[in-house]
Amino acid sequence: MPEEELRSTQLIDGPAGQLQLLIDRPGVPVQGIALISHPQPLLGGSPRHRVPLTLSRALCGAGWLTVRPSFRGVDGSEGEYADGIGEAQDMLAVVAHLRGEYPHLPLALVGFSFGAYVFARMAGAVSPPADALVLMGLPVGTVPGGRDYAAQDVPGDCLLLHGEADEMAPLTNLLDWARPTQREVVLYAGADHFFKGCLERAVERVLEHLSRAIR
Repeated sequence: MPEEELRSTQLIDGPAGQLQLLIDRPGVPVQGIALISHPQPLLGGSPRHRVPLTLSRALCGAGWLTVRPSFRGVDGSEGEYADGIGEAQDMLAVVAHLRGEYPHLPLALVGFSFGAYVFARMAGAVSPPADALVLMGLPVGTVPGGRDYAAQDVPGDCLLLHGEADEMAPLTNLLDWARPTQREVVLYAGADHFFKGCLERAVERVLEHLSRAIR
């Protein structure tokens, strides 16, 4: 099938208006749906950012149908920025839509940066729970720029990936949150918020986690 036929854009109804979804379908039998979120809209984040785009390409190549939603006010999505709270409600609507379209496929949530915070907020409300949850560069507490991200309860089997030199979601904040329960954090020494120099390896770790989750 030609590449252009494997990619599509869809609009669905959300709590604050229409939401735009970028959908990539693999050219092989689909093994699951991967919902991939993007970084902070206030800083120009979109589904076309390098990290969610790299994730989408790799996961789609491995047989996952990937869906990259635009948060409120980004690209074709309506509404205004809502501090991650409204965005989490939107993502629940996206999950409901995808499960209605593909009721028998496993569902993975792969969040990056602000998108990781959104997925952390909504993961506990997904019923039945997603088959896998990955949070990359999860912001916790107050970060540079003055934005604050309340700590969230996430499942124990959530995969946490973080760069040691993350300047936008400081590692110390994440470790302070993770320390009381001795949560496992996969750390990339010297890496920044965008996993520069090690993004491909981080994506491979994501693929391994998702493959194990659906066996």
